[in-house]
Amino acid sequence: MARPLIQLALDSLDVNQTLKLAGLAAPYVDIFEIGTPCIKHNGVSLVKELRKKYPNKLILVDLKTMDAGEYEATPFYAAGADICTVLGVSGLPTIAGVIKAANAHNAEVQVDLINVPDKIACARESAKLGAHIIGVHTGLDAQAAGQTPFADLQAISRLKLPVRISVAGGIKQSTVQQVARAGANIVVVGAAIYGAASPADAAREICELASAA
Repeated sequence: MARPLIQLALDSLDVNQTLKLAGLAAPYVDIFEIGTPCIKHNGVSLVKELRKKYPNKLILVDLKTMDAGEYEATPFYAAGADICTVLGVSGLPTIAGVIKAANAHNAEVQVDLINVPDKIACARESAKLGAHIIGVHTGLDAQAAGQTPFADLQAISRLKLPVRISVAGGIKQSTVQQVARAGANIVVVGAAIYGAASPADAAREICELASAA
């Protein structure tokens, strides 16, 4: 089994901190995710800056689009985003709009299943529309309440849909191999890297663990 891609969540509102963290982790991660608070605070200019600095990295913009899918996503794809996210709860017309924008820029769409009541149905319908990635996502508030993404990951993986599966929700060194073995194609890591004493060492360790899964 190929090593899952490692996605680093860049969640700081501070551009300089964001760029510093990206530089430290760059040798060990495949995707830079501009997190939702970060992209809301800093806007499309940060996409352009990361694209310029890291032309060979994938850039995901975590828009969590809820409406006006094509209109909202288009400028971020145009700025260099490889992947934008749309909420599964937004509904199929909005998801289809982001897919249309992605296809126009030879890019990809991730449908985020956070708070979707029927995750199986949403994943199936999103795949039919042409979504490229299904995001199994336990948010920070749900994590604080003790929830994890593992059961949902297993359920989505069993569907064998023609999509990649991304998993996010408190992934760390002790769980990265579990999610890789459960079928994740993309493993999203945030605090386990940016909260570490040495983010570079933490990113390297997570990459090595994922490779050995």
